[in-house]
Amino acid sequence: MPPIREKELRLALVCYGGISLAVYMHGITKEIWRLACASRAFREHMAVPSGSEGVYRALLDEIEEKTGVRLRVLVDILAGASAGGINAVFLAQAIATGQSLDPLTRLWLDHADVEALLAPSQAPSHRFAKIWATPIAWMVAQRSKTIEETVEAAARDEVRRKLEKFVRSRWFEPPFGGKQLTHTLLDALEAMAAAPAGPRLLPEGQPLDLFVTVTDFRGHPETLRLNTPPQVVEQEHRLVFAFNENGTGPLGHPVELAFAARSTSSFPGAFPPATLAEFDEAVTERKMHWPGRDAFLEHVLPQQWADNRADKAVLIDGSVLANAPFGPAIDALRERPARRQVDRRFVFIDPVPNHRFDFYGPQNEKPGFFQTIIGALSELPRQQPIRDNLDAIAKRSDRIERMLGIIAEIRADVETQVESLFGYTLFLDYPTPKRLSAWRRRAQVAAAAKAGYGHTAYGLLKVGGAIDRISALLYTIGDHYSPERLRQIRATVEKTVHARGCDEFGATQSNGASPATLEFLRAHDLGFRIRRLRMIARRLSELEQESGAGGLMAMREAVYESLAAYLECKRTGPFQDLRARVRAMTDDAGPLLDELAQRMALKALDARTDTRLSEGFSTLSKEHRRPMLLAHLGFPFFDIATLPILQGEGVDEFDPIRVDRIAPDDAASIRAGGPERTLKGIQFNNFGAFFSRAYRENDYLWGRLHGAERVIDIVLSTLEEGFPPARVAELKRAAFRAILDEEEARLTAIPGLFAELRAEIG
Repeated sequence: MPPIREKELRLALVCYGGISLAVYMHGITKEIWRLACASRAFREHMAVPSGSEGVYRALLDEIEEKTGVRLRVLVDILAGASAGGINAVFLAQAIATGQSLDPLTRLWLDHADVEALLAPSQAPSHRFAKIWATPIAWMVAQRSKTIEETVEAAARDEVRRKLEKFVRSRWFEPPFGGKQLTHTLLDALEAMAAAPAGPRLLPEGQPLDLFVTVTDFRGHPETLRLNTPPQVVEQEHRLVFAFNENGTGPLGHPVELAFAARSTSSFPGAFPPATLAEFDEAVTERKMHWPGRDAFLEHVLPQQWADNRADKAVLIDGSVLANAPFGPAIDALRERPARRQVDRRFVFIDPVPNHRFDFYGPQNEKPGFFQTIIGALSELPRQQPIRDNLDAIAKRSDRIERMLGIIAEIRADVETQVESLFGYTLFLDYPTPKRLSAWRRRAQVAAAAKAGYGHTAYGLLKVGGAIDRISALLYTIGDHYSPERLRQIRATVEKTVHARGCDEFGATQSNGASPATLEFLRAHDLGFRIRRLRMIARRLSELEQESGAGGLMAMREAVYESLAAYLECKRTGPFQDLRARVRAMTDDAGPLLDELAQRMALKALDARTDTRLSEGFSTLSKEHRRPMLLAHLGFPFFDIATLPILQGEGVDEFDPIRVDRIAPDDAASIRAGGPERTLKGIQFNNFGAFFSRAYRENDYLWGRLHGAERVIDIVLSTLEEGFPPARVAELKRAAFRAILDEEEARLTAIPGLFAELRAEIG
């Protein structure tokens, strides 16, 4: 058996909007949740679970046995809009608490129905109300032959009846009830809390971030700085409700999670906008206690809160302006701790890729008057491609690839420099903590001297990076979000740093920096320390892959334990008690800088790191000690060459990001042809699943099947050499059969589909 190597597959999940296709997306997120549960069972040597979770657990066992990779799968970032926002909220809650997602399945199947969603005030007052509209319902249904072609015979009368009732509801008012949806969401959260739960699905210290996009209908003013005029004000309508959990507290109060889910899914024209009054009324009716109400509103609606109008905010569907919320998820990468090699993936769920509604008409026909207006106002903004988001991820990955390429190219030269500086006897000496500290300082001085005038630019980048990090930390601690406030904080920090003479570089100092600058960097330059440890970890992984040797575990633990301690200093949690002082800060950031430096105590942390690394180096063979010491002591040379490529910010996860999609088009093992051949909810412009339980059961089941296929693909793609195609097909069939066995007793409205699927699976 190959030596064991630890690796993490980290998923950042982005869930699109899709109206009634929320049921399909729930099926997918349920498989992702089961994969995370299987990973926990695998890591903790728990009993082999049943269903598809058991298949995933067996897959992880097989990967370790065949490749020597002990793979851990975790979901630590979620972002969603509209229907995808609801699914992101509930999946995040399940990950944070260990609760089951099964109660949410019941919500979608039982309550995501047009009759349950229809507001009492909007329903027909009697069976003859607007009876003249009944032919319109028939016409809508027959225009695309939707019912006859896509609904099983037993469900056709149900769909016709509900469609007739829907069309005869009151017009010019949203037909669906906002408060009904609010109570349904709260019911589901309570049911999850009441059901049996396991432990948190993330390792200790690993934060979980959830981002839900919302549209502020009235908007709030934001200041833009120009040359002339000096500033202008525009209305901003985009909102992101952010939740964070790191194992020390809840993700959010149930009312807050429900408020985010209700707000992001307020589809224009179908649901009324979400308002605080609606939620206050629902909380009163349920006799709930919401102690953090004001703090939550100040957090998610900072501008409205500052203007004393948070209670008047009108919130509509998050997908109106941000249907694919990649941006917040990308930003969340900045605070990711790592204790082993990381394979970072952005996984986005798109229920209908390249699918365009009949609304748009044939390509060769000129659109009509109403088509043009409604398309421009509603549909087109929601359907914009994600090229910009993927370009941002690609650029970040390209920077990392270039950095790694440069490191590989100059490694021989750097190692020669280090050997000439210390001599070959370096590798015969025991690397005590005192020696490591002295060697590091000597290497840094030599690297600065070799860099010449280029070291000035490098030093300024380091100071600027530290200022940026401190400013971002204080901004987040202050929890008063606006671009203008961030600019104010950074200007104040920069002014304070400059006043202390912390940006002076020249050739007169021993390593090119003034004493004040050196002191500032020793107290605040987290980035340099984190980059150094990440590069050592990277070198360690390379040695494992090159030689296949074991015996490196003690060094790995020393590196990642040290890294975790520095990363803890980046988190906002330990500094939350400074909020009032941050908000009161105006012209002088000096006291806060000193407080941060005292709490981080980086000099003491450096000493503990030297002790850990010394112990790790002592366990290495001479063959491995040499390249690891060369990487450690050569880091200043590498950093001077690569930091400009990273634009001064460095990277937290030291590997490129890869992007995966989960969509009907990508899962063709059972039935190819995309959503048209599998999903029912795409009918009626994606409202179809609201009209039939059979529709919902169909889409939920296909969501699980497609999700199972794609998570197996994604897990296997982490391996350097994949499994044989025949084995992959066998694994997928096992997962498909497990899902059918698990769901057949519950999904009673689609018996014919189970027979078809079993035959197609073979």
